[in-house]
Amino acid sequence: MKYVNIVTMVALVTALTLAPPAKAAALPYQDPTLPVATRVEDLLGRMSLDEKIGQMTQAERAFVTDADVTTYRLGSLLSGGGSAPSPNTPTSWADMYDRFQAQALATPLAIPLIYGVDAVHGHNNVRGATIFPHNIGLGAARDPALVERIARATATEMAGTGVDWNFAPCLCVARNDRWGRTYESFGEQPEIATAMTSYITGIQGERVLATAKHYIGDGGTEGGDDQGDTRLSEADLRNIHLPPFAEAVRKGVGSVMISFSSWNGQKLHGHQYLISEVLKSELGFTGFVVSDWNGIDQIDGAPGMTAAEVRQAVNAGIDMVMVPETWRTFIGHLRAEVQAGRVTQARIDDANRRILAKKFELGLFEQPLTDRSYLGTVGNAEHRALARQAVRQSQVLLKNDGNILPLARENNRIFVAGRSADNIGYQSGGWTITWQGGSGAITPGTSILAGIRASVAPSTTVTYNANGTGIDSSYRAAIAVVGETPYAEGQGDRPGAMGLSSTDLNTIARLRAAGVPVIVVLVSGRPLDVATQVPNWRALLAAWLPGTEGEGVADVLFGVHPPTGKLPVTWMASAGQQPINSGDGKPPLYPYGFGLTY
Repeated sequence: MKYVNIVTMVALVTALTLAPPAKAAALPYQDPTLPVATRVEDLLGRMSLDEKIGQMTQAERAFVTDADVTTYRLGSLLSGGGSAPSPNTPTSWADMYDRFQAQALATPLAIPLIYGVDAVHGHNNVRGATIFPHNIGLGAARDPALVERIARATATEMAGTGVDWNFAPCLCVARNDRWGRTYESFGEQPEIATAMTSYITGIQGERVLATAKHYIGDGGTEGGDDQGDTRLSEADLRNIHLPPFAEAVRKGVGSVMISFSSWNGQKLHGHQYLISEVLKSELGFTGFVVSDWNGIDQIDGAPGMTAAEVRQAVNAGIDMVMVPETWRTFIGHLRAEVQAGRVTQARIDDANRRILAKKFELGLFEQPLTDRSYLGTVGNAEHRALARQAVRQSQVLLKNDGNILPLARENNRIFVAGRSADNIGYQSGGWTITWQGGSGAITPGTSILAGIRASVAPSTTVTYNANGTGIDSSYRAAIAVVGETPYAEGQGDRPGAMGLSSTDLNTIARLRAAGVPVIVVLVSGRPLDVATQVPNWRALLAAWLPGTEGEGVADVLFGVHPPTGKLPVTWMASAGQQPINSGDGKPPLYPYGFGLTY
């Protein structure tokens, strides 16, 4: 990338921070004492069509030069999953943000950028940030106040890197565990996601914009197919999938992201009724609607974004279009559609009013550059303690024969095994540092094994071998930390078997062969098909995807904190039951809301 001249940057920052108020508010839209609506109308009246289209365009950072931001008047940039500056440090992020922002402020009207990321369980693209449990774990915790605190912590870490727009929370209601985004859902019932809209209050309390996604029904597709078709009556769509979005609007969410999926065969990215009539008119949503990654290119089912797709999406009510790589093509298509009268100037102005209003409300015109006083919050001790609390509260104890749990911390012999026991990447899941997640020490944190070792007294022996080799009958308990390896959307769908891998099953078999009671800690983004194995286990703890603070799992294993989590989804008795949800008459292994304690 081309770097802006450092002298120019210093001069710009000085001008922004030291200019007298009278000069800073030379025009009405620059006057922070005026109402937002007045400022928006004044600015809108000064904008050309190209400037308006620029505001409606969101490009990916890797596909723009610094000069492009100025030349094309781009209104927004984003980092896709794993798209980070080098080195991937909080300071590098802040420097990158300020560099891009300086280019936006160099345009004639000096309209600041808004920069978006998927900070879906902490500021998860940034190495060293606090990684909280994924949403399914927070749904098990059933604590809206905790979720609000997590969101506020995430927002402060984002603010320290300059980033001011979060593509979260995901308010999908996951109705089929085969879906690879099940862990992004708070649960299978609309009331859980509705309660967890407290996340919006937390995020937006720190000058960061929240996004309710993915509108609407993405958790209800046939077969749990990601980006598939949700075949439901309108009454069922409204009863199951709409309530969290209605509450998000009531809480003042700044943006709503449209789902890749379809409703009864029609792509949501072109669905005027659901976007303009239901969301904007009926629910009264006053923020702006953003598309998902190249989402408008899926409207006609053929590769290659067309002018007809641009026209349909914008006329349907999408205000900002995420076109990561093909943003120049989008700009050309939209300009031509407006000039031909197929997209009205009124629709363009409505989109701009919505986008500009949020930029004014966030204070971007007054404070466009990174507030580096927040840099020290990234991954700090306070946030990691909060994450550990969230991990504790998210654990769901499903079986505890003979009250083998909690384990004694003193004078004990414990064998730990399993490929997820000492793996920060595995316990954090997808959307961690990279899009699909990774293995090993991908970011600082405490593994579950390290948490176990830190929890016991010196008189207790903890032995670890990933595949269970070396165990003998002298151990009083064996802990097998097993489950899914990381994945994100698309690659996470499981249309076939949903059980443990042969590697995990063999590890557990080795532990059992020693005659030692086996406690299984399941690290996964959804329930797994384990009904035939559970009778052989003394205890089963659903740890979900806890993030970087694995000591929270140990807190429950050793009774530092009793298990209090309740299942946010129905646990299948077999994969053949999918979809299985509370009230559908299918006998589960463990029902929705189930959870033991000590």
